[in-house]
Amino acid sequence: MATREVGKSGRAPKRPARGAKAIRKAAKKPRPRPAPKPARKLASPAPRRALKARRQPESLRLRTLAPSLTVRDIERSVDVYTRALGFVVVERWMEGGALLGVMLEAGACRIGLSQDDWAKGRERKLGEGVRFWCETRQDLDALATRVRDFGGAAVGPKTEPWGELTVSVEDPDGYQFTFSKTKS
Repeated sequence: MATREVGKSGRAPKRPARGAKAIRKAAKKPRPRPAPKPARKLASPAPRRALKARRQPESLRLRTLAPSLTVRDIERSVDVYTRALGFVVVERWMEGGALLGVMLEAGACRIGLSQDDWAKGRERKLGEGVRFWCETRQDLDALATRVRDFGGAAVGPKTEPWGELTVSVEDPDGYQFTFSKTKS
């Protein structure tokens, strides 16, 4: 008859595990822990001050921006923005069967167009001094060709001194759009 030895604690040592238990125990070997990553150092004290200044008081943080533009001929403008530029109409505002405005979308960006009600006169200038800078990864040659095929004017694609490829377009009311793509 086999006997088991009793240790100092007064208990017999455990038997080695058998079957599935033995496999599980063998698989649970402790893994070495990776060394902690060193703290990220800022290049100079200036960025630290900038971070602190941004937090106290907290600066404005936007998730979207959707400007609304007044246009002279809403139907024509919708046609230009959808067919020539590639925006999609996501909302329409109608009154008495007349289109008063639309919300357009391109990727994550939105822009509203609303029909001018002429309350400020028919001679007022629209779009003067307004330029939107839009970044895309899409083919700017194709965008410029689509605008030209539609009958619009597109300047570019051209490479800017800072290395971006750009195409500039003006809508029927004088609003300027520059589409850019970082050269990769």
